[in-house]
Amino acid sequence: MLRIGLIKEDKIPEDNRVALTPAQCKWLLKNFDDISIQVQCSPNRCYADAEYERAGIDVKENIDDCNLLLGIKEVPVDKLVAEKRYMFFSHTKKLQPANQKLLQTILKKNITLIDYECLEHDDGTRIIGFGFFAGIVGAHNGMMAYGNRTGEYQLQRVGSVNSFQKLVHTYFGLRLPNVKIAITGTGRVAHGVMEIMNLMGINEVETEDYIDADFTYPVYVHLKGVNLYAHKDTGKYNRKDFHANPRNYNCRFTEYISHTDILINGIYWEKNIPRLFEMEDITKENFRIKTIADITDDLNGSVPCNLGDSTIKDPVYGVDKRSFEKTAPYLPNSLDIMAVGNLPNELARDASRYFGEQLIKYVLDDIRKGGSRLIDHATIVDAGKLKEPYLYMKEYAGF
Repeated sequence: MLRIGLIKEDKIPEDNRVALTPAQCKWLLKNFDDISIQVQCSPNRCYADAEYERAGIDVKENIDDCNLLLGIKEVPVDKLVAEKRYMFFSHTKKLQPANQKLLQTILKKNITLIDYECLEHDDGTRIIGFGFFAGIVGAHNGMMAYGNRTGEYQLQRVGSVNSFQKLVHTYFGLRLPNVKIAITGTGRVAHGVMEIMNLMGINEVETEDYIDADFTYPVYVHLKGVNLYAHKDTGKYNRKDFHANPRNYNCRFTEYISHTDILINGIYWEKNIPRLFEMEDITKENFRIKTIADITDDLNGSVPCNLGDSTIKDPVYGVDKRSFEKTAPYLPNSLDIMAVGNLPNELARDASRYFGEQLIKYVLDDIRKGGSRLIDHATIVDAGKLKEPYLYMKEYAGF
């Protein structure tokens, strides 16, 4: 019997997304006799406890009798229940220092951790995530910030509406200046960003035209790996080799710096991958970029002037181009940065519905049937032991 428990999100700031909506829970119970679902009481979810109760789901404080605990963000170490099986985004795969203690506690408590981030198709494409809605909200916020800086147009906050459908209606009649936008990345985030570009009536152009031509209307260029990276010796890009040996490549984004007003960054990044530019580049006269929406949101990562998270309440901060210090946004000599780590929370119900659909379609049935290669690959820790291919985390885990 698969006894699913939806846990309360205890990480601060609190997350309001859910792994399964009330309607999805009801569907699972109707279609599978060997599944039960309990929901831990929470005042902060985008779906209220009462909505789960109306769907026929048990809502209670203690759900320790469940054998699969589903969350979204990292579980605080003092809330981890020993010898349980969890699914959540642990943000430990890249050896993030902030979550080292989390992984060590999971090991000490003989917990099993299946990480959503590690659920992948055979070709390495991630199966499940909130990237599309991160792209939606991040692109909107980036465009909003540029409008706030220039005063040429205004966009309202995503949180002022409660659905993607209603957000679309806020773009009717929007007239944008002749802005040039660079979008990086090829995954769900980039797809969400381009959805917003199309809804706002921004035209896509080829890389050559983006660099060589001026336009009388707003345009964007979509920069993929082949546009961004070149081998130090051959000058060419090979996707497989790049992912295996990123240190052997240079980043070509500096070719676009003097032609770009807004950068919307959605690439995957880890420490061996070259940054899009270096901090000193923002001091140069040819650095045209005024606004960066860093949806990837790695501190000092692919965007080196990411000085840390902003918040949904206050999503944009400035970086002084001379001192490199964080400032208020929209100052004359500052660069505006939007770097929010939980962007999908602004469209939490839409994002949760999409997430739950993928979870049901690709994951839960495998767990119900006792496991699969997919689940095995996404299991970082099994009953307190690091698994392949995560043994590279041994030192991080304290071994």
